[in-house]
Amino acid sequence: MRKRMIVSAVSAALLLLANPASAASATPGDPGIGDPYYPTYGNGGYDVSHYDLRLKYQPATDQLEGTATILATATQNLSRFNLDFALDVSEVLVNGRKAAFAATGEQELEVTPAAPLAKGAQATVVVRYSGIPSKVVRYGFTAWLRTPDGGVAAGEPESAWWWFPSNDHPADKATFDVSVLVPDGTQAISNGVLVSQSSKLGWTRYNWRENKPQATYLATIAIGKFDVSTETTAGGLPVVNAYSKDLGDNDGAARASVQRTGEIVDWLSTLFGPYPFSAVGGYVPNVRTGYALETQTRVFYSPRQFAGGSNTSVVVHELAHQWYGDSVSLERWSDIWLNEGFARYAQWLWSEHENEGTAQELADYVYAVHPADDAFWTVKPGDPGPDNQFDLAVYDRGALAVQALRNAVGDEKFFEILKAWPTEHRYGNATLAQFQDLAERISGQKLGDLLQVWLLTAAKPANPTTAPAAGLAAAATAPVHEPRSWKQIQATNSLHEHHVG
Repeated sequence: MRKRMIVSAVSAALLLLANPASAASATPGDPGIGDPYYPTYGNGGYDVSHYDLRLKYQPATDQLEGTATILATATQNLSRFNLDFALDVSEVLVNGRKAAFAATGEQELEVTPAAPLAKGAQATVVVRYSGIPSKVVRYGFTAWLRTPDGGVAAGEPESAWWWFPSNDHPADKATFDVSVLVPDGTQAISNGVLVSQSSKLGWTRYNWRENKPQATYLATIAIGKFDVSTETTAGGLPVVNAYSKDLGDNDGAARASVQRTGEIVDWLSTLFGPYPFSAVGGYVPNVRTGYALETQTRVFYSPRQFAGGSNTSVVVHELAHQWYGDSVSLERWSDIWLNEGFARYAQWLWSEHENEGTAQELADYVYAVHPADDAFWTVKPGDPGPDNQFDLAVYDRGALAVQALRNAVGDEKFFEILKAWPTEHRYGNATLAQFQDLAERISGQKLGDLLQVWLLTAAKPANPTTAPAAGLAAAATAPVHEPRSWKQIQATNSLHEHHVG
């Protein structure tokens, strides 16, 4: 009798574990993650831990075939959930069972599992799909960039929809495996480390792995004919850079800039602390765009970034994002200053390092060249709104705010803050309020008024960033000169424009 009771209890427990949420208690996940800037981006009801993407791409036709395996955990009793995706789907499986699916809205793939998912349950979602990404236009543009020998996915705040289904918002980060099959003679570049490469019957497979959490917009893929450079830094960090073989007149300047990646990462590590990932590098495909993007561990650069000659400043900007924006990601898009203000300020510190103008000289120049009635001052870097998310003010006024903070707390505390932020929030998400708390804890000062003036007020601050009160009047009237680094820094201002299809 006792043995039968034990067996019955175990059977009941196993049945409970296997039984999903009842249909009565389960509800659909929200079709957006709750970001006021982009209400339809991301999704509710689950959290992704890993993406496994197995792709086949034909450069001649831009035909992409894929199988995405998504590991996720339900955060509610879930009857239905959405993925952000825009290609054609042929099949969806949830935990090995066929699921119903439908395309809705601009980029929603609505999935109904055969049985509801219980809160806390782990789910394996398999999506089989295909399409021609360059022909897919959403919200008036495409983030898939066609090249003469292939294609590239790189865009902010969205690019994933064109090549894999996802919970497309920085608040839901995950690790990635990206396996790409391409014709022999063509390469596939992605994030992280190339763990293997093999060829068979005229096709080559590249297997890339990013083993640290990554926001979906920071995932990238580039397929084409590249000249690939591999080396290691003095500390043993792998550096992988790639250049399209048809960059023309921009080839030399691109290489002269991007090949300094290892040196620049080592220098940034003295400011921000240890580099947070297992590889670094960049790639320059033959695209017509003018922006660069901090795609995690493998930065995307447009050839036009180097049309005026070498530009290490843009390399500094994108590599600074590996700490500020990639490792520590924003919780909501309104916190974009935490990415762009500090990446721009890293350029100002590089200018100091290269003796081409101090950060204070750059701050004084920015303050002086924008009169009080300039629309530049109407954008609030701490909450610019979706239409101004990548406005010049988010970068330059954002960097002014960083300089104001430096002057207020002094260099010792300032550089302690610069290292503490990416250390305390490594691989996570954080907010402007959390940054203020950290800066106040380290400095011992109340900083709310300073941040309000420089980040959240739609007007030119009455005084420049210079800290000592006695020097304010003199600083306000002293003539300012254009720092030598100014034009090179300004050449990075088209960083995140949309590519319009």
